[in-house]
Amino acid sequence: MSTAFAAFIAGSLVLERFTFVDVGCSGGIDPAWRVFGERLRAVAFDASIDECDRLMAAENNPNIKYIAGFVGLPSDHSFARLATGKPRYVRNCFPRSSAGRTAELQRERLKSASLDEKLFHNAWRMTKLADPNDVVVVPTVLRDIGWSDVDLMKIDIDGPDFEVLNSFDGQFDSLGLLSARLEVNLNGGTGDWEHTFHNTDRFMRARGFELLALDVRNYAMAALPSPFAITSPAQSVTGRPFQAEAFYARDPAGTDWLDFGNAMRMEKLAKLAAIFSIWDQPDAAAELLQIFRGKLEGMLDVDVGLELLAGQAQPNAVPALPYKAYIAAFESGAPQFFPAPWLPPTHPTVLRRLKAAYRGLIQPDSVSGSD
Repeated sequence: MSTAFAAFIAGSLVLERFTFVDVGCSGGIDPAWRVFGERLRAVAFDASIDECDRLMAAENNPNIKYIAGFVGLPSDHSFARLATGKPRYVRNCFPRSSAGRTAELQRERLKSASLDEKLFHNAWRMTKLADPNDVVVVPTVLRDIGWSDVDLMKIDIDGPDFEVLNSFDGQFDSLGLLSARLEVNLNGGTGDWEHTFHNTDRFMRARGFELLALDVRNYAMAALPSPFAITSPAQSVTGRPFQAEAFYARDPAGTDWLDFGNAMRMEKLAKLAAIFSIWDQPDAAAELLQIFRGKLEGMLDVDVGLELLAGQAQPNAVPALPYKAYIAAFESGAPQFFPAPWLPPTHPTVLRRLKAAYRGLIQPDSVSGSD
């Protein structure tokens, strides 16, 4: 991931800040957004008081706030009434996977670990927690601190994610939300209250957001090759898709959204291009610069921005082609644009897992992880 283009946008902002809401901030906010420097402001939530205290003590940006609390919905919210008494996960394969077994073993080890170790491993349930009965409603917090313009929202809290997303219903437009990174589950049933990808996707699309990317995590089942054949954190290159990070954003370059894009403030539009770039979608960022060149030229040199995005699109090219040459090469069908041929996996982690699986087959009682 390159932050060069986002840094270029950050340096061009005059009137606006980049505003980020992080629900589930254990470990700290993604460092990529720090590229906005003094223009960054964020409010972050986590159930662990210890983690929020640690993050606050280490924070040097006065415009970043950490709030300890269990986020959710007021009991009289329509979605809360719908979901009350129903399971969040009708089907859940995780306890049967190698990852589930690894998590179980890790919990046992961490019972006697130091606080630093617990925080490092995101064992938030083993730390000092906020009151679960004192629910924090994120849009209410934003209103209380006077923030009415939000560029990015992230929700990753291992549970009530879809409930928190519903707490924003009817407020995306008034908040000016540009994008959202959401953890989703790829297993589950068909109930419209469940925290599943199909529910999240339908919710976001109905409110004017498009799916930009989907980062899928696969987890192997414990029976094959064995609970210990794939070492911690037991996420595998094989196995069934279990969870994913879904990246949603406004798409003002779409033919049915051009009026929306034309009505956007130029700095707001530029921030959306920066988000696309940080999400490793330089083509989407370049599309915004080209279509809304006339608007964006009021704050930045569009051609410089296109050069930065062309460089991002060619991570292995030394030197990278300039933007116009890059487009010309694509149009001419240059070989670098052909799909790479499939090759057997050579990554050390993959090889280690394959060896472990083989040992598990020929020596069922052995425990791997030594090489």
